Amino acid sequence: MDWPLQDAKNRFSEVVQRARREGPQTVTLRGERAAVVLSAADYDALTRDRPSLVDDLLSGPDWDDAIAAAINARAKSPSRDAAL
Repeated sequence: MDWPLQDAKNRFSEVVQRARREGPQTVTLRGERAAVVLSAADYDALTRDRPSLVDDLLSGPDWDDAIAAAINARAKSPSRDAAL
């Protein structure tokens, strides 16, 4: 169901109850979709089994030795003058 923002604000409890009972509830702003209210169960289903950002980054391709050496050889101190 679509809810104009003002109605969703005034009837938020009903919006949440319908999200739990009927599924996602769309909130509109000036006739355009602006947000979707989901039940906790729907949200959990969407986010279940998704890798975290860290998992995603760590699963990337292995670096070859030249790239690893270049990164390890870089200066360990800040590149900007700390006195400025």
